[in-house]
Amino acid sequence: MRLLLGIIIGGLLTVGGAFLYDSNNTRMATTAPTTTERTLVNWDVVGTKWEQLTQRARAQIHQITS
Repeated sequence: MRLLLGIIIGGLLTVGGAFLYDSNNTRMATTAPTTTERTLVNWDVVGTKWEQLTQRARAQIHQITS
């Protein structure tokens, strides 16, 4: 149980850290136009993939329960 909890917390910390890093770099890039740093994650693509994953999971759960 501890291992599973550790994996979940580690994943959340990793994604949260990347989000915070990207948020700060995006804010700095808008204030300093000479900054050429890119974000680590394309959050639009992540959102699209997450939506596809949840739709597929819901369809599978619906298929299993029907």
